Amino acid sequence: MSLLKLLALDDEDLTVISAAMQDAVLRVEDLEFDKRNNQFLLTANRFAWEKRKGFLKKEHERRRTVLAFKRVSNVKMRGFNASDDDEVLSLLALRFLETDEGPEGELELVMSGNAGILLNVECIEVQLTDTGGAWGTRFKPKH
Repeated sequence: MSLLKLLALDDEDLTVISAAMQDAVLRVEDLEFDKRNNQFLLTANRFAWEKRKGFLKKEHERRRTVLAFKRVSNVKMRGFNASDDDEVLSLLALRFLETDEGPEGELELVMSGNAGILLNVECIEVQLTDTGGAWGTRFKPKH
């Protein structure tokens, strides 16, 4: 089993992590803002797009993955109840919105259903780490 481990330090890198995390599902309880360390953590079940081979493959894979966002000063959530630990969210994309001359800006986690999370960051520093848990699924996200 090959585990994915990626680091994003610019917008181009972030695009790669965004593609790897597209259609990841998570529960609200899997979100954590560590103010003391300026870090926002997200643990999700990501769809392993890189494991697909051909259009006719019937067995797909999901993996347990942690996203760590560093240098986070503030977190805003919209479109979901942040106190409902069992609410399920589906991550669609990650976007960086640079403010002024950069490198600071806002990192947006775009979720389905018009939900989202906005992180104020000093710069882009995002780490994706597969934690080892993986399982097969017959369901592939449709767009």
